Amino acid sequence: MHLLLVGASHRTAPVELRERLDFSSRGIDVALGTLATHPDAREAVIVSTCNRAEIYVACDEPDAVREELVEFIGNYHRLPTAELRAHLYAHVDQEAARHLFRVASGLESLVVGEPQILGQVKDAYAVASTAHTAGPLLNKLFHAAFGVGKRVRSETALTEGAVSVSFAAVTLAKKIFGSLSGCRVLVLGAGEMSKLTATHLKAQGIARLRIASRTRQSAEALAAEVGGEVVEWDQLGPALREADIVITATGASLPIVDKAMVQAAVPARRSRPLFLIDIAVPRDVAPDAADVEQVFLYNIDDLQTIVRENLERRGSEVGRAEQIVDEELQKFLSWQRSRGAIPTVVALRQRFETIRRSELQRLEPKLAQLPPEARERVEEITRLIVEKLLIHPTEQLKAVGDPETVVQYSEALGRLFALEEPSKVGVGTRTSRTAREDDEVR
Repeated sequence: MHLLLVGASHRTAPVELRERLDFSSRGIDVALGTLATHPDAREAVIVSTCNRAEIYVACDEPDAVREELVEFIGNYHRLPTAELRAHLYAHVDQEAARHLFRVASGLESLVVGEPQILGQVKDAYAVASTAHTAGPLLNKLFHAAFGVGKRVRSETALTEGAVSVSFAAVTLAKKIFGSLSGCRVLVLGAGEMSKLTATHLKAQGIARLRIASRTRQSAEALAAEVGGEVVEWDQLGPALREADIVITATGASLPIVDKAMVQAAVPARRSRPLFLIDIAVPRDVAPDAADVEQVFLYNIDDLQTIVRENLERRGSEVGRAEQIVDEELQKFLSWQRSRGAIPTVVALRQRFETIRRSELQRLEPKLAQLPPEARERVEEITRLIVEKLLIHPTEQLKAVGDPETVVQYSEALGRLFALEEPSKVGVGTRTSRTAREDDEVR
């Protein structure tokens, strides 16, 4: 059984194409249901975020299935395969596992170390689990990836610190207010920076988000997108009095919030701090507004300094994160190699169990004279003898790292114990191997 990944990300595809490859727009469960009709993809998980669309499958013939997946992606999203192919990548076995481990740890993110990706990978796996398309191989792979992400978070500083201006603004706000739950936010401007910052703040569980723009239509569009409400431009004074956090990112040539406006808003706030994040160039907030007590003003230079420092700090942590990926990858590959022994282990156990039961049946006339407790003891003793006899060959098969050697051992055991096609035990449908069989080599 091989592991195969086919996908596209910000490294290979422009945003216009990534938007069209979004599986979540129609429901990942729907896509998995369609993919499940392909008999060669015996297990499947789809990871779909704003920066990547990836399909992980377990299959027997990765070269053939790769082409099938390319066709599936094109047909599902109604994209010409020729146009799509140049933007897709494919990885098999070790490289596929390494890629997912790097994704889960934040090493493959547009902003290296961004913390959201691990949760997105977990969500993708949860959908596949619910849809019953994740089997033994992908179960192990994704749980190993979760472990990698957890280790990188706990053992490195890769995910610490804001590395975008918008996220730096949110980080500063949390330092001032602690939890942002319950805070009221006012956004001045309706551009991309306003959208990003408002989106980050919304994710923190703020109580209220209000949008103001000189162009009401722009304010309405942003409010609808981020789940906010519109404030009339001529009502900025009252809106300042109610807000805890104000984000300004307009295209005005002169300040739109001056010291007098801030001073007028402060008395009605009853000592509540006012956090002003000015990420506009030219600046939207007059610098002397910071002189007002209980007012915290940061401009884009302040935020960029924080971003630069955090990027430098993260860069020094990449090497350690890569080391963790390599360590966990070797553990996963060792487990994957051991899976080649499953059919032989299962066949060997079945053979020994058949012999045990046959002998007990042959001795049934004599055993019938024993009391029930003694017969149960005979059953237990014979079962334990079989278990003891199989411990060493099972461990030896598990320890073999070379797939060719596993095949040689399997063939030898097959001849020695007259096993019935041990190399084919368990091969068939997506659900042919049971969890118990998988446990034989763990």
